[in-house]
Amino acid sequence: MARVDSRRIRGPEESQSPLLFVAQPAPAADTPTEVGALRTDGRRRDQADLRPVYARAGLLSQTKGSAYLELGGSTKVLCAVYGPREVTERRDAASAQRGGRLICDFRWAPFARRGRSLRPFTHAAGTGSPEREMALTLQESLEAAVRLGSYPRAQIEVLVLVLEDRGCALPAAVSCAALALADAGIEMYDLVVGCGLCRGSGGGLLLDPTDGEEEPRPGVPAACMSVALMPQLNQVTGLLCSGEWEEDSSSQAVRLCIEGCQKLYPVLQECLIRATKKKLSTPDPGSA
Repeated sequence: MARVDSRRIRGPEESQSPLLFVAQPAPAADTPTEVGALRTDGRRRDQADLRPVYARAGLLSQTKGSAYLELGGSTKVLCAVYGPREVTERRDAASAQRGGRLICDFRWAPFARRGRSLRPFTHAAGTGSPEREMALTLQESLEAAVRLGSYPRAQIEVLVLVLEDRGCALPAAVSCAALALADAGIEMYDLVVGCGLCRGSGGGLLLDPTDGEEEPRPGVPAACMSVALMPQLNQVTGLLCSGEWEEDSSSQAVRLCIEGCQKLYPVLQECLIRATKKKLSTPDPGSA
């Protein structure tokens, strides 16, 4: 008889397009419906469309909180949260007054990029290794949402592992980390949602780009952008740009990323609702 490994995390049962949560006017009878252009991932979607998203919270039992997120079945990110843990080391008065401390770690799996070069925006901050830059950007994006004042003399650790990078690894990590923090019961002002964008071969802006669209092309100035947003408060918590941007194009790109975050927000909310219902329906072993 074949044995089933119940500890193995199976692939996503279904993915949801953020467009399902956006109210769109019905097309006129005499107006043909536009299917969208064929993007480099083989999907037909417009420049402002997101890839289907799969998200799951609370899948790791050995952590305080965890989450897994996929973009289009290609970019795959796993996040674990530990803490809050008491910090015994001495801190200066200003740091102690701000409350707890958030520590983020960002890593690519050795097989995540499959030999491709690092993404253009990884060297935007100029702080050293790409993983260090990503960790600092992730920390800055999440700190504004976490109520660190509720955790004095404590630290919260967020560990992100990119299993596969097929575009928008940093925005996916931001959304996945926010889900894991919420799953861990960390007090937050709002979920943080990440969305990426790049300049396409025709000069237009492409939301949620794939790895092929992120790569620079001859004759087209390389430009990538990553935005982190608290949708309910309409507050940008993180912004990372690389390449050449003009004032008008950069403003348009930020607005487009904000719209993308707003589309993705209901998907993450639905993920947390499912995870919460599952926790409430599962009996506590300690209560038996």
